Amino acid sequence: MPEIVNVEQAAAWDGPSGAAWVAREQFQNAALAPHTERLFAAAAVQRSDHVLDVGCGTGDTTRVAARLAVDGHALGVDLSTAMLARATERAAAEGLANVTFAHADAQVHAFAEARFDVVLSRFGVMFFADPVAAFANLARATVPGGRLAVVTWQPVRGNDWIEVPRAALALGRELPPLAEDVPGPFGLADVARIRRILDDAGWSDVHLDDARVAYEYGADPGDAARHASEIGVLRGLVEDLDDVQRARAMDALTEAMAEHATPDGVRLESRTWVVSAVR
Repeated sequence: MPEIVNVEQAAAWDGPSGAAWVAREQFQNAALAPHTERLFAAAAVQRSDHVLDVGCGTGDTTRVAARLAVDGHALGVDLSTAMLARATERAAAEGLANVTFAHADAQVHAFAEARFDVVLSRFGVMFFADPVAAFANLARATVPGGRLAVVTWQPVRGNDWIEVPRAALALGRELPPLAEDVPGPFGLADVARIRRILDDAGWSDVHLDDARVAYEYGADPGDAARHASEIGVLRGLVEDLDDVQRARAMDALTEAMAEHATPDGVRLESRTWVVSAVR
C-alpha cells in the first residue's frame, strides 16, 4: 500500500469523488480542454523529457505529455484507484508505451531524486494537506533547472462557472463561503499564498498568468444544469434536498444556464492561474 498522509482527500478521491469523475470523464475533459492547452503551453514538454503529472485523474493530461515526450516518459500519480484504472485503460487503448500510472500521495511519495524534467498538474495540486511539504517533495524529484507548470482556480468571486450555479441551487439559503486557504478546489487561489508556498518549497522564478476562458457546461440549458449539479462542490447542494426542493433547484439552475446559452452551447467564464516555476 502507498504511504498516504492526506487521508481526508484520499477518502474522497478514492471513493465517491473519484467514481463521480470517472462517470463524467468525457464531459470533464471537454470542459477543461482550454485549460489543458494553457497548461502545456507553460510546461513546454520536449520529446526527451521525463514528466510527472500530479493528480492525473483519468490520465487525460498524462497521455498528452506522453505523446509530446515521445523519447521520454510520463508518470501520472493520483489518490483515486478508480481514476487510475481508467487512465491505464485509456493509455493502453491508445497504444502509448511511454506512460505509467501509480497510486500515490505526491506529498510524501518516494519519487526518485532529480528524476523529472517537468512536473505538471491540471487542477491537482490544490488538495495537499501540507502544500509546502508537497511542493518540496516535488522539487526534490525534479532535476536542477527543471520546470513546474500547474493550473489552479482563481478566487471563487469572478469564477462564474461556480458562482452562477451555486446561487441558483441555494434556493434562498445562505451558503457558507467556499474556503480559499484550505485543501480544496480553491486552495491555491491567492497569489501571495502561491508565491510563499513555492518559495518555501525551493522553487524559483515563479510566474503567474491570468487565464480567462469559457467553461463549457453543455449543449443546452437542461444538459448544462445536469452537468453542473454533478460537480463535487455543487453536488451536496442538491443531495441534501427533498424531492420537491430538488425539482425547484434544478428548475432554477436550468433557468440560470439559459441566461448563458450561446449558439455553441452554455458557456460561463472561468478564471485560473497558470503557474510556472523553476527548480
